[in-house]
Amino acid sequence: MRQPSAKALLFVLTAGLALDNAAAAGDRELGQYLSSECVTCHRASGQNAQGIPKINGWPEDQFVAVMNAYKDKQRDNPVMQTIAGRLGTDDIAALAAYFSMQK
Repeated sequence: MRQPSAKALLFVLTAGLALDNAAAAGDRELGQYLSSECVTCHRASGQNAQGIPKINGWPEDQFVAVMNAYKDKQRDNPVMQTIAGRLGTDDIAALAAYFSMQK
């Protein structure tokens, strides 16, 4: 049996990393679709409303960390815990990608 060349192995590894990076990045269109529930309280304009923080322009990693903290009930807010609890990993990543681009 012939061994794969170093070039072939490098190609396979590089292609795999590119797919992993694409999957890791959130789908902004899905995030926009999912955002309608978020902007009910967190205004689409980005302005603070009655103590509810703006989420427009948050760095993706920070958004994901905060949402996961609500999901895991490490942050105390029953409304956010419920909302985050319904979201999957891809949904949170999509929302993070969408809101990171909103100014």
